[in-house]
Amino acid sequence: MPDNDEILFDRRGGIGHVTLNRPKALNALNLAMVRAFDRQLIEWAGDDAISAVVVTGAEREDGRHPFCAGGDVRSATEIAKSDDPGPAIAFFAEEYTLNRRIHTYPKPYVALLDGITMGGGFGLSVHGSHRVCSERVLFAMPETGIGLYPDVGGTYILARCPGQTGMYLALSGVHLKAADTIYAGVGTHFVSSDRFGELEAALYDADFSGDAYGQVSSIIGRYTTSPGDPPLAAHRRIIDRCFSGDSVESIVVALEGEGGPWAGKVAETIATKSPTSLKITFEALRRARDLEFDQAMQMEFRMTMGCLKGHDFFEGVRAVLVDKDHNPQWSPAKLEDVTDALVAAYFGPQPEGELSFA
Repeated sequence: MPDNDEILFDRRGGIGHVTLNRPKALNALNLAMVRAFDRQLIEWAGDDAISAVVVTGAEREDGRHPFCAGGDVRSATEIAKSDDPGPAIAFFAEEYTLNRRIHTYPKPYVALLDGITMGGGFGLSVHGSHRVCSERVLFAMPETGIGLYPDVGGTYILARCPGQTGMYLALSGVHLKAADTIYAGVGTHFVSSDRFGELEAALYDADFSGDAYGQVSSIIGRYTTSPGDPPLAAHRRIIDRCFSGDSVESIVVALEGEGGPWAGKVAETIATKSPTSLKITFEALRRARDLEFDQAMQMEFRMTMGCLKGHDFFEGVRAVLVDKDHNPQWSPAKLEDVTDALVAAYFGPQPEGELSFA
C-alpha cells in the first residue's frame, strides 16, 4: 500500500489500519502525511474488503504513547515567511479537506487515543465515529496560546459541547484527561490502556458481514469501563455562568468576580493568550453554532489565511515551539486594543480564495 516512513497503512482482516509514525515529533502531522492519509481513505471507502478504519499513533522509545500532538505548525510558519508560502497554504487547505473526509466517512472510523491528542490530532479523531480514550489520553486545543484558534473543525465541535464547556476549552486551552474528554463529547468510549491490544485484536478478527457500525460499537462496548467522575462537572455551573458572556472581556470580568482559586486560575490562564486569538475564537464559536460543517471549515480557512498574514501566529510559534521562552509579545497586547474591525477582517474573503470541497 502507498505509504512513507511517517504514516503507515496496512490491512488487518476487514480493517484498514493507519499508524501515525513520527513518534519523536509526537506524531505531529505534516503535508506529506495529510496527502497520503487522504488518498488512502478514498481508496478504502471504495474497497468492499475494508469494513472499518482504525487509527493509532506510534509509541516512543521512552514508552510514551502519543496519538498526535497536532499539525506541524512550526514548519508551516517557516514556509509561510518564505518567498513561496504556497505549501503552507496547501497544508491547511488539505488538512481541512482530510478533516471533512473523516467527518463524512461512509465506514466506521475508530481513533485509539492512548496519549497526547491535541490540535491536528483532534482533527484526526473527533470527526470519526468512535473515539476511544485510555487513562493516558491528554486532550487540548491550545491554539490561542500560539496566536491561532481551534481549527481543524474545532469551531464546529466546540460550539456543540455541553453548555459553555466548548467556549471554556477554546479560550483557555486547558488540558483534559479521559473522564473530562468524554464528558465534553470529544471521546466516545473509555478503555483501559492495558486492554487496547485486546480491543484491536477483536476488531481485526471480527466478521463484518452485517452492520459494521453496530459491530464496531458492540466490540468496543465489551472493553468499555467508566473513566471515573469528570472534574469538569464540578465546575460546570461556573463555566456556564461565566462563559456565557457577550465578549471575552465580560468572560474575564465574570471569572475574576466569581471568587475562588479555580475561577481565578482560569482568568490568569486566559490572560496569557493572544488577545487577537481570543477574540476571533470567541466570534468563531458564536458563528459556528449556526453553521453546517462545510461552512464552518470554510470559515476556518478564511481565519487561518488571516492568521498567516498577522503577527501573533508567528510570534506564538516562536515563543512556544522555537525559542521556547514562553514569553510571546502579542500585538495588540491588550484585549481592548483588538477592534471589531480587526476581528471582522479574519472572517471576510481572503486573497487566497475560498476552501472548496468540489
